[in-house]
Amino acid sequence: MNPLTIYKIISYLLLIISAFMLIPAAIALYIEEHQCLQAFIIAISIACINFIAMYIITKDNKNNSLSLKDGFLFVTLSWVFASLLGALPFYISGSIPSFTDSYFETMSGFTTTGASILTNIEGLPASMLFWRSLTHWLGGMGIVVLTVAVLPLLGIGGMQLIKAEAPGPTVDKITPKIAETAKILWMIYTGLTIAETLLLMLGGMTLFDALTHTFATLATGGFSTKNTSIAYYNSTYIDWVITTFMVLAGINFSLHFRFLSGKFKFLLKDSEFKAYIAIFISAVLIIAINIYGTHYKTLSDSFRYAGFQAASILTTTGFATADYESWPALSQAVLFILMFIGGCAGSTGGGIKVIRIITLLKQALNEMKYLLHPKGVFTLRINREPVKKDIIYAISGFFFLYIFMLLATTFISSSSGVDIITSFTSALATVGNIGPGFGLVGPSENFAFFKDYVKWFFSFAMLTGRLELYTVLIIFTRSFWKL
Repeated sequence: MNPLTIYKIISYLLLIISAFMLIPAAIALYIEEHQCLQAFIIAISIACINFIAMYIITKDNKNNSLSLKDGFLFVTLSWVFASLLGALPFYISGSIPSFTDSYFETMSGFTTTGASILTNIEGLPASMLFWRSLTHWLGGMGIVVLTVAVLPLLGIGGMQLIKAEAPGPTVDKITPKIAETAKILWMIYTGLTIAETLLLMLGGMTLFDALTHTFATLATGGFSTKNTSIAYYNSTYIDWVITTFMVLAGINFSLHFRFLSGKFKFLLKDSEFKAYIAIFISAVLIIAINIYGTHYKTLSDSFRYAGFQAASILTTTGFATADYESWPALSQAVLFILMFIGGCAGSTGGGIKVIRIITLLKQALNEMKYLLHPKGVFTLRINREPVKKDIIYAISGFFFLYIFMLLATTFISSSSGVDIITSFTSALATVGNIGPGFGLVGPSENFAFFKDYVKWFFSFAMLTGRLELYTVLIIFTRSFWKL
């Protein structure tokens, strides 16, 4: 392993994050939130001092190579230290007095989970609300991908990091050079950010609210600046704009690139995309029909609220415009099932991912064929291409680890005396990076009541889920530390 190089890259990463802190610091200066400004200055200073120390310690280190193990370790540690740095402004300013709560909120932001301990969101200073949403935006595409874009300047290759951080079973490079891929992804991400911000402003949002809600939408995070989330605006237009962009954020970003390049046929050929849209439309139809006439008098309102909640849960965003716990059991069951699915691989969404669901389903069907025809040869294909056995094995292993993490998190949660519905859906909400669940963590509730040790485990669960389980859990294996 190469600890000095890992320390070097993490220091660059923390410096980048501290540079983004200058934006909320400027807001704090402008609206005279002096305590918040002081907190941001302290956090930025710590990052800068650490960077100077890193430079002194590593200036004679000529070995900038990264092994695969280094990549896994760096990716995991980067999110841990990014959250530590990001939590400092909340804690130092007193906006969130408990460091446990500050870290939980920040980890929830960077991992785009959207689970919150805040009981009065609107009581938070504006600069802190902006920083809270900005952690979503940075974590959405992956702070690691952002670092990869500048790694060539350090003489360090980035493919190992992308393999460790990639949100899906395969790494789909858009260009031969991984740094170029990272830059293109960020350009698309930034373009969508500008587009949604302008559309939300046309709907009557202020620039501040439009930006913060756009950050949360495209990152599929769900942090709002309002206590009642998007329901605060009570606007059909805003609901449909955010619904549209949540669905877009749940699509593989390489498909966005190909679409913008004029390669429309890729959308029609992509199995995951077609399944993702089919799942979304089916969920909306079932829920809309189920709540029509009982909860909403018009069909348009039924589709509006069904579409928003289905998009929010499927893409693991976590926004809410309705208390879905008051809906009929069938609608709740559909949303519960969506919690297990998530967005597409290569999107900012969490969950198991649609491509894994498709692969496991096709493999299960193949196994049935083998039972009928033991000597038959059945090839599993995705997008008309054969899928390698090692990918199927990896997905099967992932699914087992996902269920294991859900059960472990449910166990920890229930150990604090919380009911089983709340415990299990809080596990789904954190491991799947969804945000809200059912019971005491429903769309109108929060995670503030949990004991500190549960919040720390939830933070670990959010990190594990965001980094696709293997990246984090592999560090706890004996073979990882063998020379």
